Amino acid sequence: MKLSQFNFELPEEKIAKEPTRWRDECKLMVLHKDSGDIEHKQFKDILDYFGKGDRFVFNDTKVFPAKLFGKKEKTGADIMVFLLRELNKEQRLWDVIVEPARKIRIGNKLYFGEDESMVAEVIDNTTSRGRTLRFLYDGPYEEFKESLFALGQTPVPEWVKEEVTPEDAENFQTIFAKAEGAVSAPAAGLHFSRELLNRMILNDVEKTFITVHMGIGHFRSVDVEDLSKHRVDSEHMIISDEAAREINATKRAGGKICAVGVTVIRALETYVTTSNEIRANDTWTNKFIFPPYEFSIADAFVSNFHRPGSTMLMMEAAFGGYDKVKKAYDTALELDYRFGPYGDALLII
Repeated sequence: MKLSQFNFELPEEKIAKEPTRWRDECKLMVLHKDSGDIEHKQFKDILDYFGKGDRFVFNDTKVFPAKLFGKKEKTGADIMVFLLRELNKEQRLWDVIVEPARKIRIGNKLYFGEDESMVAEVIDNTTSRGRTLRFLYDGPYEEFKESLFALGQTPVPEWVKEEVTPEDAENFQTIFAKAEGAVSAPAAGLHFSRELLNRMILNDVEKTFITVHMGIGHFRSVDVEDLSKHRVDSEHMIISDEAAREINATKRAGGKICAVGVTVIRALETYVTTSNEIRANDTWTNKFIFPPYEFSIADAFVSNFHRPGSTMLMMEAAFGGYDKVKKAYDTALELDYRFGPYGDALLII
């Protein structure tokens, strides 16, 4: 398929700047992938489509405050550093993106905080945008990490909102977030409230947690028309022995597997056996799913309404069928569904 097939006009006012007051009271569109029928619900109604023996698979990654604002040495020029991942704890090395990139060279020192007490040195230029920083901090590691994150800002994408508020620290985090390492929230998981998770228990609907540290690659634009030539950034994924056993047991028993978010469905499809089961792993995945694609594990898929040309939209189209998902998006625009990580949800079943 071609990139141009996933372009559409998305008015600015359709992008949600804030979540709904209660996580599970956003709109939920239900797309039946066999018939193409569409239903309109509230998110808390999602359990109407699942029963005893079915299983939701969640991503328990935790977003950290990845955006730092500082100054360049000598010139005092404003710079933004986006922390991507920690490379070495002992040496305080981080893989980062720096903006504006053209002004930063190896050996430059960057200063953060009102008193400029946090200092980093550029030690490598890995790509045209990427850098490796060494933070020059002599104290204990936990103290360094606490100081670094205290300077950081919640990494809500700028196309969602330019001014991040203190409330975003909670809003841009799932209630089950545990494993720190993501620079973006697994948006489909944001809709699940404690009340909804408790109702799952009462309805004998099971849940399993895996970890996929969502990176910035999901928000990079696709710049090739031929999708087979696009390469996505790798993400660290962890599926425990217990998680693999639970998912495989549900499949064998005939229960439905509902993947909550694009990161989950990507991880479940990364390593599948010939008997359509998953294996425990602690690895990296750069799997890019777009139509046509035959899924092996998930029977249902919860997602959000995403931007034009995004890899997340392409994955939805692969799962629900290109024409049916296109119709769902046309309907969402017509009926004022909200787009983006703070927006409304789409269940494909």
